[in-house]
Amino acid sequence: MTIASRFRSLRRLARRALPAAMLLGLAGCSLAPAYHTPAIAVPATYKESSGLWTPAVPADTAPRGDWWQMFGDAILDGLEHRLDQANPSIAVALAHYDLAHAYVGELRSGLFPQLDVGGSPSDNRQSNNRPLRGSGQPNEYDANTAQFSLDYEFDLWGRIRNQVAAGKAQAEAAQADLASARLSLQAQLADLYLQLRGYDIQARILNDSLAAYRQGLSLTENRMAGGIDSGLAVARAKNQLSDAQAQADEVAAQRALTEHAIASLVGEPASSFSLLPSDRQMPLPEVPAGVPSTLLQRRPDIAAAERRTFAANADIGVARAAFFPSLSLSAMFGWQNTGDGSLLTAGNRMWALGPVAALSLFDGGLRHAREREARAAFDAAAGQYRQTVLNAFQQVEDNLSLIGNLGHEVHAEDDAAAAAKEAAQMAINRYSEGIVSYLDVVTAQTSYLQAERTAEQVRTRRLQASVNLVRALGGGWDAQQLKKPPPEAVAVTH
Repeated sequence: MTIASRFRSLRRLARRALPAAMLLGLAGCSLAPAYHTPAIAVPATYKESSGLWTPAVPADTAPRGDWWQMFGDAILDGLEHRLDQANPSIAVALAHYDLAHAYVGELRSGLFPQLDVGGSPSDNRQSNNRPLRGSGQPNEYDANTAQFSLDYEFDLWGRIRNQVAAGKAQAEAAQADLASARLSLQAQLADLYLQLRGYDIQARILNDSLAAYRQGLSLTENRMAGGIDSGLAVARAKNQLSDAQAQADEVAAQRALTEHAIASLVGEPASSFSLLPSDRQMPLPEVPAGVPSTLLQRRPDIAAAERRTFAANADIGVARAAFFPSLSLSAMFGWQNTGDGSLLTAGNRMWALGPVAALSLFDGGLRHAREREARAAFDAAAGQYRQTVLNAFQQVEDNLSLIGNLGHEVHAEDDAAAAAKEAAQMAINRYSEGIVSYLDVVTAQTSYLQAERTAEQVRTRRLQASVNLVRALGGGWDAQQLKKPPPEAVAVTH
C-alpha cells in the first residue's frame, strides 16, 4: 500500500469517527456536584401579620405589575413610568445584563467546532550563507499558501458545558439584578413622593397655625394698647409666630430637597423640575403579604443569589475537569506552492488530520488549589443566599410591625390633636374673658400644632412602610421572569 493510499484510508476513517466522537463529547459526564438549593427554614406564617393580614389566597402570589397604582395618584403613576424610561441606574443594570448574556454566547461557542480560513502570499530570498544555497534551488522565490483549519475539543468531562451552565446562571442573576434595581428605584421614588406630600400637608397645617398666630398677635397688641394686657403677652405672641414661621421654612427646605431627589430619579435636572403642592391625604393601601414560602420566588435579589450559587457549583465541575486529559481533533486542508503557476491545483494540495491529547502531570498543586477555590466560592455564594433570605424575612416582619404599630400610633396622635384643638380654643376664649394669661394660649396652641404635625409624620411613615413592604415582598416581580426573553432596552434621555 502506498503512502498516499494510507492517507486516504486514514481520512475516510476520520470522517466516520468524527460524528461518533462528537456525540461522545456531547454525552460526556459532568464533574460538577449535584446541585441543591441551600436549605433555609421557612416559617409557616409571618409573626407580625396577626390581625392585619389574611391568609394567602391565589391573588397573593400574582404579579402586581404597576404596584404603585394602589395609591391612586396620577402624578406618582407618571413619575414611575418616567423613571423606568430615563433613570441612568436602570440603564446601567440593563447593560450589565446584556454583557452577561453576550458572555453566555461566547462560552457556548466552545461546544462547536472552530473553522478558520487563511492565506499567506509572500516573496522570499535565501541568504547567501544558507547551506546548500543554489543546488538547483532558486535564490528568490514566491511562497503562497491558502488553507482551511478545523479544531474541536471533545467535552468528555463537562468542562465547557459547566462553563456554559455557569454563564447562563450568571446571566439570569444579572436579569434578576435588573429587576431588583427597578423595584428598589420604584420604591425609592414612591417613598420620596409620599414624603413630599407629607411635607405639603405639614405646610398647610403650619400656614393655618400662622394665620391663627397672627390673629393672636394682633389681639395682644390691641389689648396692650387698651391697657388690658402687658407687653409680656405681645412678646410671647411674637415668639410663637416666629417659631412657627421657622418651622414652615424648614418644611419648605426639606420639601425642596425631596423634590430635587425625585428629579434625579426620573432623569431630569433638578433646576428644571417641579411638582405643584397638594395636601391630598394619601390612602393606606392593602398589600397582601401571602405566605413566607412565596417570598423565595417573589424577591429578585433572592433569585439572583440562588443563581450565583448554582453558577459557583458549576465552576467546581470546571475545576475538577482539569484533572483529566483533554482530547481534541485538529484538521487542515489547503494548497501551497513555491513558484509560478496556479495555487489551487491538485498537485499543490496539503492536508493534516489527527487527534490531540493533553494531560498535566505536575503543576505544583495548581489544580488542587483551583478546586479548593471553587468550593470556597460555592460556600460563600450559599452563605450569601441564606443571608439574603434571612434579610428578606426580617424586612417583611419589620414593615408588617411598623404598619400595625404606626396604625395604633396615628390613631392616638389624632386623638391627641383633637384634644389639643379643643384645649387651644378654650384657652383663647378664657384669655378673651381675662381669666387666663396669654401663656396658657401659647402653650395650648403649641401643643395643638405639635400634635397635628406629629400625627401627619406618623401617617407618612405608615405609608412609607407600606411601600417598603411591597419592596420586601418582591413588588410585581416573580422568578418565572428569568425564563422570559431579555427585557427591552431603556432609553436614557439627556
